[in-house]
Amino acid sequence: MTKRILVVEDNDLNRKLFCDVLQAGGFAVEPVADGHQAIERARAFFPNLVVMDIQLQDVSGLDLIALLKSDSDLASVPVLAVTAYAGKGDEERIRESGAEGYLSKPVSIGPFMAAVKGLVDAAEDTAPAH
Repeated sequence: MTKRILVVEDNDLNRKLFCDVLQAGGFAVEPVADGHQAIERARAFFPNLVVMDIQLQDVSGLDLIALLKSDSDLASVPVLAVTAYAGKGDEERIRESGAEGYLSKPVSIGPFMAAVKGLVDAAEDTAPAH
């Protein structure tokens, strides 16, 4: 069964790149440009992984991760956080918000796909059947 990935990224080029790479890797992808739609789209799409930009224009990716993790239907979905602003303490703060994975931009394709596959495979081992 094809794994589903929700990509929450407000930068058009980054969102297209993530989606193209994931689709080429055999994943079904749901792109979301507006952070305010992320939770609603996650509920409808029920992804196996969420790729979350932390610096969204209209809402904090950290807040969205916290919302995902507090939703009983979505709490078990792993989150791969990506951010261009990787400062001291950022990874710790992002992981404390609930993200299972973290990459700083610019993201290289190899490490990105390795992180995606690692999180999807780990979640598969612990996911309840739907």
